[in-house]
Amino acid sequence: MPADHRPAKSVRVLLAEDGGTAHGALALLLRMEPDLEVVAQVAAGDAVLDAVLTHRPDVALLDIELPGMSGLDAAAALRDQAPDCRVLILATSGRPGHLQRAIAAGAAGFLVRDGSVDELASAIRRVLTGETVIDPVLAAAAQNAEPLPLTPGECAALEAAANGTPLADLAARLHLSEAAVTAHLAGALAKTGAPTPTEALREARRLGWV
Repeated sequence: MPADHRPAKSVRVLLAEDGGTAHGALALLLRMEPDLEVVAQVAAGDAVLDAVLTHRPDVALLDIELPGMSGLDAAAALRDQAPDCRVLILATSGRPGHLQRAIAAGAAGFLVRDGSVDELASAIRRVLTGETVIDPVLAAAAQNAEPLPLTPGECAALEAAANGTPLADLAARLHLSEAAVTAHLAGALAKTGAPTPTEALREARRLGWV
């Protein structure tokens, strides 16, 4: 089939990746697939939901690390507000914690970027049939992984406190008492082994816990 001849019903794809040096290259490669159509590209997680509601893609391909909102948070927003759109998460490296969070956010697949475009195109087609597509090495590692150790409250407190926000402001932002925020932070510090919320958040992100 010639590269410029597309079937009557192409798979509509939204691509969300940050603006690095390779930005646009993946979209170009995907457009060479005769049955895939990249209908929108965004460079920030905050833009994903609006773009999906506007362009109605069949599949959203989301970089896990996006400015404004992570690909995982964007996936959760799509799960709640655009459930017909299947989500594939792309990461530069795979961690079991990221995979667990991706599945919890409703993603239909999780792939590491070192695969070929043929593998990615195949994954896009497969998730539309209802399959869950996961990088096999990461899937094997996840089988032996412990459950995510941080509670939702600990994650929220860590992310809110990482820039040095005073305790009273944290409590108001999280709609919790100061004692509850202190308990969440203490739990997060103990589990990460870090001395400060900023370092705890960095370690939790390294491990894929947040």
